[in-house]
Amino acid sequence: MDIKRRLASQSSLIFAARILGAGIIFIVQAGIARIWGAHVLGEYMLIMAVMSLIMAFLPLGFQTISTYFVAEYCANKDGFMLRKFLFRSYSHVIVMGLLVAIIIIPSANLFGETGQLVNLYWLPITILAISVAIIYINSAVLIGLKRPFAGFLTDALFRPSLVFASFFVAAFYFSGDNALLDMLYLMSGAFIIIALAQFYLVASSIKQIPDEVDQRPVEVKRWWRFATPWVIIALATDFFFEINLIILASYLEPHDLAVFGVIGRIFMLISFGVIAVYAVVLPDIFESEANNDREGFLNKVGQANLVATGLAFIMVIGVAIVGRFALGIFGPDFVEGAWPLVILCIALLVRSIFGPASLVLSIYDKPYASLPAVACGLASLMIFNYYLVPDYHLMGAAIASLLAIIVWSVGLWFTALMLAKVDVSIFSAIKHQFTLPAKVK
Repeated sequence: MDIKRRLASQSSLIFAARILGAGIIFIVQAGIARIWGAHVLGEYMLIMAVMSLIMAFLPLGFQTISTYFVAEYCANKDGFMLRKFLFRSYSHVIVMGLLVAIIIIPSANLFGETGQLVNLYWLPITILAISVAIIYINSAVLIGLKRPFAGFLTDALFRPSLVFASFFVAAFYFSGDNALLDMLYLMSGAFIIIALAQFYLVASSIKQIPDEVDQRPVEVKRWWRFATPWVIIALATDFFFEINLIILASYLEPHDLAVFGVIGRIFMLISFGVIAVYAVVLPDIFESEANNDREGFLNKVGQANLVATGLAFIMVIGVAIVGRFALGIFGPDFVEGAWPLVILCIALLVRSIFGPASLVLSIYDKPYASLPAVACGLASLMIFNYYLVPDYHLMGAAIASLLAIIVWSVGLWFTALMLAKVDVSIFSAIKHQFTLPAKVK
């Protein structure tokens, strides 16, 4: 099957599952807003943002490189090194999770209102962070094993279903001021179960990988060279809106913060369609590079960019049409986030146009080269928020996010072009599509 058709079909199925899961989450968030109030929804958004950031930190970047190394070791039939890598990845989560629970979270009340909120919910936040971190590693490993559906379905469908079940039980069988805390405890227990079930699937799959390579010293230094910068890169990209939500807590009223949290979640849902495109093709990209097939590598990256940009454009149009209706589910006051949501989705289009530069820099053994552009993006986010949000509120927050994403997307693209000599933007893919027939002819 042509790679573009395979990417479009598989990523569409994964995205459809994500849409269904997001629909469940939207019902939960709308229920929280209508039953417990917008201020409780704001607290829930903030708690989940903090949990997500802690979760991203626990594996120390190994969750972001798992797909790459799993695909490499599987291609080389190096089962010994694969198992050593995975043992290190899961060990990080357990050790760092305990350190966070014992040292960091109990001292969170020193950091203002957000810290006090974290301190109040520290136990479920810790359990959720550890469970979700394990799920993220499980998913990355399954993607590297060319089982993207098994990797994504847990996060796309099962987790949202458990969130809904937890909310339903807390809302209708518990009462009082501790309903949100009860919901978080129910989620914690459910997430532990699903993390262990998915880990069993991973363990069963890893046993099938042969060990045909002579054992050699464990590549710890190589793992850390890739993982260390990806701790920052993953936080800045995958959890951009969690960081932004914490920053905006100092600028926006609780109601506006809840609205921005909702449109941020919708944006993350939409961006998953683009993420799925690259996830499906990642193992093929890694194999092409491992086999020194530069033409195949560039062709796969280019076609993935074309599909991702096309999906992003369709999503921007779709959000402009149905955004108001989707936000209206949460209540009439949330409709004011419709146009800020469109602006955020334009940022997704920008990211798709300039391509997966961080990924390419890591593949070319230059993982640290991404950090300056990422740092500029985060710094510009804080600057734009400072100047735009106090006067323009939600619209200012959306514009600030768009400008920050433009800064780091262009910066990453330029860095890859200068250091790796690779143009990962859609412009290179379009040029390749038009020049290839002439070369063949």
